[in-house]
Amino acid sequence: MTTAQTVTAAFTLLLLSAGSHAARPTSIVFNTHAETEDGRPYARFTVKCNDGRSVPLTAWDGRRKWCIGDVRDIGTLSCDKKQISAAKTACMDA
Repeated sequence: MTTAQTVTAAFTLLLLSAGSHAARPTSIVFNTHAETEDGRPYARFTVKCNDGRSVPLTAWDGRRKWCIGDVRDIGTLSCDKKQISAAKTACMDA
C-alpha cells in the first residue's frame, strides 16, 4: 500500500467515525400544555440526546409545527413540520 493510499484510507475512516458520533435524540418527553401571553396554545417537550444534554422543544398549531427552544425566544425559534426532524436538529445544534 502506497503512502497516498494509506492517507486516503485514514481520512475516509476519520470522516466515517466523525459522522457516527453526532448527537442523536434518545427520547422525547411531554412536559405540559401552556398558552402564550396572547392566548396561543402550545405544548412543551424535552428532547434527551445521546450525549447527555436535554433540549426544550415546543409544539404549535395542534402539533403540526415543532420548534427548538423556549417560548421566551419565540421570534428566533428554529421550527420544523416533523417532530423527529426538530429533535435531530436540536441534538446537533444545541
